[in-house]
Amino acid sequence: MSTPPTATEAVFRQSLRDMLVLLGILTVVGVVVGYLVDGSAGVWGALIGVGIALIFSGTTVISVLRTARSAPTTMMAVIMGAWLGKLIVVIVVLVILKQFDFYNPQVLFLVSIAGVIGSAVLDARAVQRGRVGYFEG
Repeated sequence: MSTPPTATEAVFRQSLRDMLVLLGILTVVGVVVGYLVDGSAGVWGALIGVGIALIFSGTTVISVLRTARSAPTTMMAVIMGAWLGKLIVVIVVLVILKQFDFYNPQVLFLVSIAGVIGSAVLDARAVQRGRVGYFEG
């Protein structure tokens, strides 16, 4: 029998749902705008941008969800490790992509920034609206 989710888990599950909806909408809008701007290169730029936003934003939310019942030091260690890991992955992906020309880098940049900032705003909104007490017992 599973235990019911804590208030913290409920807040970050909502945040994860909101992020996925945002990235779904951003995928559709980004692909259409990318196609109108630069054809298939714009589409690839939008798709890669959404992928980067998903890696960057999703890693934090999933880290919190996986460690919500852990000690605060464990949670912070996992979040910091995930942050460092995703930063390295994004830098490596961008360095590798720089040598190719099948995508539009401006569309990639704008879509990934829109996704990361939008996800951060949704995370902040979920935390502000969530009813999490100082102590959960």
